Amino acid sequence: MATAAARSPDFTDQHAVEPESALPRMAWRPVLAVAGVVGLALLIASRNYGYFFDEAYFVVAGRDHLAWGYFDQPALVPALAAAMQHLAPDSLIMLRLPATVAAVAGTILTALIARELGGGRGAQVLAAIGYALSSAVLLCHWLATYSLDPVFWTAIIWLVVRWARLHAAGRPDDRLLLYAGLVTVFSLQTKFLVPALWVALVLCALVFGPRRLVTRPALWLGGAVAALATVPNLVWQQRNQWPYTHMSEVVAAEFPGVGRFLWDSASGAGLAVGLPLLLIGAPALLISTRFRTYRFAGAALVLVFLAYLASSGRSYYACGLYALPIAAGAVVVASVAKHIAARGLVAVVLAIGIAMGAAAVPVYPRSWAERIPDTNLMLTAKAFAQSDTMIGDLSDAVTAAYNGLPDELRARTAIVADSYPFAAAVDLHHDSTGLPRAYSGHRAYYYFGAPPESATAVLYLGTPPPALTAAFTSSEPVIPDLATLLVDRTVPWSTLWPQLRAQ
Repeated sequence: MATAAARSPDFTDQHAVEPESALPRMAWRPVLAVAGVVGLALLIASRNYGYFFDEAYFVVAGRDHLAWGYFDQPALVPALAAAMQHLAPDSLIMLRLPATVAAVAGTILTALIARELGGGRGAQVLAAIGYALSSAVLLCHWLATYSLDPVFWTAIIWLVVRWARLHAAGRPDDRLLLYAGLVTVFSLQTKFLVPALWVALVLCALVFGPRRLVTRPALWLGGAVAALATVPNLVWQQRNQWPYTHMSEVVAAEFPGVGRFLWDSASGAGLAVGLPLLLIGAPALLISTRFRTYRFAGAALVLVFLAYLASSGRSYYACGLYALPIAAGAVVVASVAKHIAARGLVAVVLAIGIAMGAAAVPVYPRSWAERIPDTNLMLTAKAFAQSDTMIGDLSDAVTAAYNGLPDELRARTAIVADSYPFAAAVDLHHDSTGLPRAYSGHRAYYYFGAPPESATAVLYLGTPPPALTAAFTSSEPVIPDLATLLVDRTVPWSTLWPQLRAQ
């Protein structure tokens, strides 16, 4: 009987599970201090340096084309971007505030996960710092799907890990599973990746235990709420021939190769602090008896990562996977760092990590950031400065080119772009620049509609496709390698527009 129980996936070594009264106290002061530094740094950085092209697109999509769904993502981020713009027009700090809050929350949640794993004050603070120095926080300089979704995954993991600990201690709290389902609602309104997490958690719970996770009504009630909340988006997808199903082709076409994917995913955890903690924590979750209760969660994250790799996913998808292994690694390191020498080594590593983080957060003036040496090893403030200034430079160039057209020609000229970043650069401030709205057949912009039939000329941003060039009697470059003027259209837009659709 004892042997059978020991082999059962629902068996738990009670010595590996901390009852609530025996859990270390939450180190709120130092953890909140770390989270506060994260929030302050991101608030300062939010002022710089301008709109990223994804942010411009989200603002335009939510402000001018609010819908239940889009080609490449659900509706939450465009709606948030539009709301922030409405509350404080052209305030980058306000626009990026949801991402800043997400970074702060993710930092605190990672410390809470470390506590659930039995980590004391040192482990909790180390876990918070590790997460704070990862790309999950750094990308929160921007308001985007990939800056918000990691915090939802981290919250789900914390709730599931907490449920597993209480279940193993004989005091299950199924409300936690319902709360995880409610968090899933927000994740599904941000990206469509979170079902992969739940499938992996269920499969790994069946293999490693606790199998009772799968039988809990609260789990399925939360899932039903999440599915119901997704219906409007699914209706939009169905009415538009399921465009999101093409995103796997888009992502696969951008796949940088296995080596680069692995490097970017690993370095995104933070080269000096997060990555070492992850490399310690991930195997510990799978083999250490200390983390036996949570083995299914660690295995689930490995399974999801392998799915990303097999499907040629984007490396930043891994940001949602960092918190648990970083927290586990922090618990292991804190438990062995009892000697002065070990503590000294941890202090040196933390100092290096914080220095690298300081070079990455874009808190500096643009002229300072642009002096940072180029590197492919990590994201730096220089990369943010270069990315955040493209929209403004492009908008200025297009405004000058459009206003330079003769009045009669300008009145019948539409601006069409070969990509959504170019189109969003035009549309973001079209009220102040006097430019008409832009059109593009690229991704979500295709669904924003075609130019009117009265537009018999086009100022095209990018390289005109053959189908477009053939539909006009003449063309001439206006800005070399950027803008081309095509005049006297011979084909109706109703016929031409489907030919310009691109992904």
